[in-house]
Amino acid sequence: MKIIIAGGTGFLGENLEKHFTEKGHQVYILTRNPKRKNEIYWDAQTISEWKNSLEKADVLINLTGKSVDCRYHEKNKKEIYSSRIESTRILQKAADQCSDKPKIWLNASSATIYVHSEKHLNTEENGIIGDDFSMNICKSWEKEFFAVENEEIRKVALRTSIVLGNDGGAFPKLKMITKLGLGGKQGRGNQMVSWIHIQDFCKAVDWVINRETISGVINITAPAPLSNENMMETLRKKLKVPFGLNTPVWQLEIASLFLKTETELVLKSRNVYPEKLEQTGFKFSYPELDNAIANLLES
Repeated sequence: MKIIIAGGTGFLGENLEKHFTEKGHQVYILTRNPKRKNEIYWDAQTISEWKNSLEKADVLINLTGKSVDCRYHEKNKKEIYSSRIESTRILQKAADQCSDKPKIWLNASSATIYVHSEKHLNTEENGIIGDDFSMNICKSWEKEFFAVENEEIRKVALRTSIVLGNDGGAFPKLKMITKLGLGGKQGRGNQMVSWIHIQDFCKAVDWVINRETISGVINITAPAPLSNENMMETLRKKLKVPFGLNTPVWQLEIASLFLKTETELVLKSRNVYPEKLEQTGFKFSYPELDNAIANLLES
């Protein structure tokens, strides 16, 4: 297959590139800073030479968007919004101009689209979507993505949870604070954490591409969300760290100022279930956090 990954130089993009390249597919990356032969320049805002790469592409994956791991002041809020909407919009324009359009387009979204939920398990069918900055970003993003229907292009929005891997994302940070003795619960600790192992993330994307019945929105998350308290306890056990100091909300607020991030990233309860993946027969390599962490610590 010919696979185009827009915004593919980050943690998820690099792992997807490796996954598909090892299977013998051709992978091209759209990036602002091309450095390798398979990387093509784009600014995520205007159509230029990169449009030609979409011709006869089997798969288009869009991961473009400013990281939400920052302070939510007005400038960052605008960039978080515009980076997602503009890249999606310009890819649509480019796809419209293709004589031989991509067969499937997978666009990043987030499990953060669902409300803070400690009891209600959010599936694609019964998920409760709320109204705040993060949720509205996701809603606008998906609205832009599904605004245009092309019969030739199957569209799937990936509502992805926290992805755990050794070379990026949340896991290296969680490992570090646990080793420093700060691996207790964060806040009340009863907020649910939805997560997925990086290998299962890549496998799930591959699965969606090869299942023509899957379209619309899909939850990309392991089937066993757990509380923040249980997650940190599992991490301490696996790292053989005997204790972990709890971090109350007021301390998290102070720390988030210094770390230039937002407490929402650790305090929001993401209780999400991958019903569509399960119904279509997807088998997780790491359905439980225990096994996922064990694997990451070995590799």
